[in-house]
Amino acid sequence: MSGAGCGPTRRLRSWGGLAGGALLAVVWLLWLLGSAPRGAPAPQPTITILVWHWPFTDRPPELPSDTCSRYGMTHCRLSANRSLLASADAVVFHHRELETRRSRLPLAQRPRGQPWVWASMESPSHTRGLGRLRGVFNWVLSYRRDSDIFVPYGRLEAHSGPSPPLPAKSGVAAWVISNFQERQQRARLYRQLAPHLRVDVFGRASGRPLCANCLLPTVARYRFYLSFENSQHRDYITEKFWRNALAAGAVPVVLGPPRATYEAFVPPDAFVHVDDFGSARELAAFLTGMNESRYRHFFTWRDRLRVRLLADWRERFCAICARYPHLPRGQVYEDLEGWFQA
Repeated sequence: MSGAGCGPTRRLRSWGGLAGGALLAVVWLLWLLGSAPRGAPAPQPTITILVWHWPFTDRPPELPSDTCSRYGMTHCRLSANRSLLASADAVVFHHRELETRRSRLPLAQRPRGQPWVWASMESPSHTRGLGRLRGVFNWVLSYRRDSDIFVPYGRLEAHSGPSPPLPAKSGVAAWVISNFQERQQRARLYRQLAPHLRVDVFGRASGRPLCANCLLPTVARYRFYLSFENSQHRDYITEKFWRNALAAGAVPVVLGPPRATYEAFVPPDAFVHVDDFGSARELAAFLTGMNESRYRHFFTWRDRLRVRLLADWRERFCAICARYPHLPRGQVYEDLEGWFQA
């Protein structure tokens, strides 16, 4: 009996040894495959963005090959060399030069399927000639949050370490304005405020222009800055808010899009919105009657955030590369004017 039971047992052990050996062989093979040197990843192609006409000048800046790397965008090349039209991955056109006809669209030479980008940081109230551009552009670069390439005038970024000291204050409110027109809402509001609030006005419109390096130190001496936009449009929040007020260390008193739009960019207690008051007199009373503790509360964001200004057109155009892989190739703005005026 005992001899009869040994055969199957030996066969099971034999099969077990074979299976174990096979398993070891598989593990060994997988280890070899895993430890074998892999080929280098395919190099990421460089995206070339052709700027057809540099904004507001006939002489573009120097654009070395590492221009976009300075803004954290690699594999991105900016050029103002129009001979690259046939090979550029995308071409960007700034609207002001199209509007004034200092630059024209090279429609007859446009390569098939090449994306064209319409760029503008102006408000619809100061933009003309969009009706001529139907069916031309594939992507939009602007301050509008629903743009294909969204480039705000500024933003708040996290930072660590002590916040900068708040500048000493000697005045109540300041305003810097170069183009004062009575028909604008900002001019009407200023006229209503002036009898109730001391506002020191600077800029060409007042005959008290400030040099480029004088603006921020001048505004820093004031508790409040009138960040009044020249027109009120969707998402239109300019350097009047980011640089002239927040970066200077003054509390912005804003006239622009609704409060909810500002709160999409900054904490709700970082600014004063004129829409929160029933009249200019009520707004003036709020500003002049504020104690020091309440005033300093407007700056609590400075403990963890700092202002980042986005005013360089090189950085704005480099942003096209960051969005390039994610943008629809077949999209066309058949009614650019209708979209922008909405």
